[in-house]
Amino acid sequence: MTSQQKIIATTEKYSAANYLPLPLVISRAEGVWVWDTDGNRYLDCLSAYSALNQGHRHPRIIQALINQANRLTLTSRAFHNDQMGSFLQQLCDLSDMEVALPMNTGVEAVETAIKAARKWGYDNKPIERDRAEIIVFSHNFHGRTVTAISLSSEPSYRRGFGPFTPGFRQADYGDLGAVKDVLTNETVAVLLEPIQGEAGINIPPEGFLSGLRKLCTEHGVLMVLDEIQTGLGRTGKMFCHEHEREAKPDILIVGKALGGGVYPVSAVLASHEILSVFGPGTHGSTFGGNPLAAAVAKAALDVVEQEQLPARSAELGDYLMGELNRLPQNDIAEIRGRGLLIGIELKKSVVSARPYCEQLMRRGILCKETHDRVIRLSPPLIIEKNEIDHLVEQLNSVLTGDFARQSSEKLVSSS
Repeated sequence: MTSQQKIIATTEKYSAANYLPLPLVISRAEGVWVWDTDGNRYLDCLSAYSALNQGHRHPRIIQALINQANRLTLTSRAFHNDQMGSFLQQLCDLSDMEVALPMNTGVEAVETAIKAARKWGYDNKPIERDRAEIIVFSHNFHGRTVTAISLSSEPSYRRGFGPFTPGFRQADYGDLGAVKDVLTNETVAVLLEPIQGEAGINIPPEGFLSGLRKLCTEHGVLMVLDEIQTGLGRTGKMFCHEHEREAKPDILIVGKALGGGVYPVSAVLASHEILSVFGPGTHGSTFGGNPLAAAVAKAALDVVEQEQLPARSAELGDYLMGELNRLPQNDIAEIRGRGLLIGIELKKSVVSARPYCEQLMRRGILCKETHDRVIRLSPPLIIEKNEIDHLVEQLNSVLTGDFARQSSEKLVSSS
């Protein structure tokens, strides 16, 4: 048994089996590259599900972490600290929002936004207590808590975890008419991802977000955007909703790359009016807004802005899409994406994208399947053109290889 196999065996023995990772053990990383315990190098094209927009171990973010860790790490919100205020000011200025509430993980921020929307609805609309409704969309992904999976249309996310949180109505993603059909006098908000990442990089029709903005305004309903994955440059704009005019949300949820790949940081941003629904004792988090998180997030935002990562994502995303569209279309049904968030959907005759990802791993490329038949590509935004060329070269070899006809089960058992 190799050293990697021993580590994997120990991990699988003592870890709940709620993930099916690719069979390698990463031990160090830098920039867009990672190395396994045997010294093999891989191009990271997943970026920890877009949490590493700035790349692995960006020197400025690591230095901010070290400097702050040597001074102060945690106070709780029982006291002020000297980092949170300037962090929130920077984030609000960047997003053109008035006020922010810091949390830790993305799903915590989603839960916070849901609570804020409901409380705002009761304070501002004639809705009976416990009757507020939020419209969500088919194939959404907002996290794994009971409330988050209560929004989901994916059976595998929900099976065995009921009873579910009430108060949500589903509409077909990208369909304004479907939203109108489920709008009621008890609707307080519409919650969505501007691009559905986990669902396979689903992009709504042009004008959908701006149309939804107009509809929400007309009906006195909050528009809540989950930009945990799409924010901070990933799609070629600082925030994905900026691709459309007049699509600014009432509540903006951010996370992942906000922590620069070294610390979990998330936040909910809105107007003073909306977030004033929270008074002392109504909502909180021991670690939310802690000084270590705030210092790291400030450095992470500095890198995104000063290294012009949204513009890089736009330019390199266009380049990558152009190169991908030159690939043989043997097994490809569709290639879709925006910036450096791209999905390669395989034809229905292909059982799973998993074996393609495993073969890419063997060729030094790390990516992951999503929604069975989609290969998700989301490399760090600091990637260079020659590294994109290397990615496309390996994709070409894999997509034209005989192995592509094999079943996922065979490849898993042989790895």
